[in-house]
Amino acid sequence: MLKVKNINQYYGGSHILRDVSLEANLGKVTVVLGRNGVGKTTLLKSLMGLVPIKNGSIEFDGKAIESATPYQRARAGIGFVPQGREIFARLTVEENLAMGLAYKSSSTPVPAELYELFPVLKQMLKRRGGDLSGGQQQQLAIARALAAQPKLLVLDEPTEGIQPSIIKDIGRVIRMLADRGDMAIVLVEQYYDFAEALADDYLVMERGEVIARGLGKDMQSDGIRKLVAI
Repeated sequence: MLKVKNINQYYGGSHILRDVSLEANLGKVTVVLGRNGVGKTTLLKSLMGLVPIKNGSIEFDGKAIESATPYQRARAGIGFVPQGREIFARLTVEENLAMGLAYKSSSTPVPAELYELFPVLKQMLKRRGGDLSGGQQQQLAIARALAAQPKLLVLDEPTEGIQPSIIKDIGRVIRMLADRGDMAIVLVEQYYDFAEALADDYLVMERGEVIARGLGKDMQSDGIRKLVAI
């Protein structure tokens, strides 16, 4: 579904991404790990077109998208959950979910499945996003990205600042979405145990480069915890 090949990206004179390649396949969770400041978020912003790449290629669903705008990538079927959630604090939960359908017809309903995945959102439809707890806001951000039924879901550290019970709920939803087989998932994560539990494939970044990659089931034997320990 997603093929990234040898992309490079710079901020000023700093070389942030160095020949980074990755693949994300339908029905699989591809986990990107690494310490703070190694380029993980920049990689996701490059995937979404929020920052330009210097060279390399990004292919989604068989088509080159490295020159596409962020909204064109969203329309093509990429859902993005940014670090820090970035929900609309003054809009209600219902209005936030509707924003995920902004490029669809005005009559397009919010998929009922979202309330099955995140029951708490149905109870809080009329509550403002800013009044939700951090964990509830994260669930809302994920649901908003899922509203348009993307073929690729990209998540940037969804466990950051979230209570353990909701981390488990989010992990359950991610695994369920992948197991359906009609969506690829790219997950950037620092919480190692969460990443290991979900990873079908993994890659580890350091100083803008991929220094290790493999199958999720091999993360323990590959000694990946030591590579990402702070």
